[in-house]
Amino acid sequence: MSSNPVAETVASLMPRAQAELAELVAFKSVADFDQFPRSESEGAATWVADALRAEGFQDVALLDTPDGTQSVYGYLPGPEGAKTVLLYAHYDVQPPLDESGWTTPPFELTERDGRWYGRGAADCKGGVIMHLLALRALKADGGAPVHVKFIAEGSEEQGTGGLERYAEEHPELLAADTIVIGDAGNFRVGLPTVTTTLRGMTLLRLRIDTLEGNLHSGQFGGAAPDALGALIRVLDSLRAEDGSTTVDGLAPAAGWEGLQYEEEQFRQDAKVLDGVQLIGSGTVADRIWARPAVTVLGIDCPPVVGATPSVQASARALVSLRVPPGVDAAEATKLLQAHLEAHTPWGARVHIEQTGQGQAFSADTTSPAYAAMAEAMAVAYPGQEMQYAGQGGSIPLCNTLASLYPSAEILLIGLSEPEAQIHAVNESVSPEELERLSVAEALFLRNYAAS
Repeated sequence: MSSNPVAETVASLMPRAQAELAELVAFKSVADFDQFPRSESEGAATWVADALRAEGFQDVALLDTPDGTQSVYGYLPGPEGAKTVLLYAHYDVQPPLDESGWTTPPFELTERDGRWYGRGAADCKGGVIMHLLALRALKADGGAPVHVKFIAEGSEEQGTGGLERYAEEHPELLAADTIVIGDAGNFRVGLPTVTTTLRGMTLLRLRIDTLEGNLHSGQFGGAAPDALGALIRVLDSLRAEDGSTTVDGLAPAAGWEGLQYEEEQFRQDAKVLDGVQLIGSGTVADRIWARPAVTVLGIDCPPVVGATPSVQASARALVSLRVPPGVDAAEATKLLQAHLEAHTPWGARVHIEQTGQGQAFSADTTSPAYAAMAEAMAVAYPGQEMQYAGQGGSIPLCNTLASLYPSAEILLIGLSEPEAQIHAVNESVSPEELERLSVAEALFLRNYAAS
């Protein structure tokens, strides 16, 4: 990285950043309070609030959002008449999954092979640290040239919409000229990338009932309708032979124009086993950024160990549908529900509950903020030109903010590049990426203030 005061300051702050990220990762801030104590999330929220106060933020508050979680807000005033930039990250994390699959403890930041490992290191506690590093670098070089609003969400991973609803009820709170969402990532390590589209999502909990209670499979099997078998039939109907998503009435074909994702690189990034085919058709970018994708997230049924010879009376599944830009998530939800009902066999009783939903997002890349970010990225990543990419995941807040503030420019950057393995075991962050992106964000704020 070429020498400049901002880059030198960020480099000097990296040991502190590592220590702070370790403190933040230590909180088991999974916003599912049936699995993890609420006190862990509250502790992480308090940590973020204290960090904002230490940086001179005013009006720092723990916002009680309608889904029962807390978001952290703060305001850092800039020069009179300056523009306002909202910086976003989230401090809640995914569950660690099978802790035995982690090489080191998931809630203990561990340095290994040049990366820092821990749940939330990249997604998105590292994003909180990235914002703090950028602001500290500017503070050391004369202060932030814009008004800064900071919001750290407490339930993004759950998709329960607490912050979206709070923002709708308090529309003045997060109003800004530009919004930087620190919850995306570079296409690969070392390639500066702004994410310009996000798929939306819907979550449905499906329960199928066929009997008043379980029955002996020897005495009744063959005639008694099996709820688990019915569920398997329903879930299988959501995919074509090649694995493409098939929801009745939902258009499957769309293409991605722009940065492409080579199949061999994707296989490597996704750690697909030798001999196992990718699913779907079209380019990889088409499949993960521009088309719907269904995933069965979980099934409630007897585990293999301890299973009895029984015909199951009831079975449940949690089904996720990623919705591409241009498709209304509410309409996709209706189509998915209708599909599940229509494909339930044998007259089995079906109950469907929606547990989450978010709209897809598409950014305006012609705005001045994108030019300011491209200039900043070129300094932070010498010799590299900023790329535009899509992301298959969802950040429902983006569409809420775009609706509330239609004139605001929205950019998505972050630390979740493929090697980070977010949501999987052994999640990690590249400290070099954290350093470069913190420099880029600081320079962006300076460039944008002057634009």
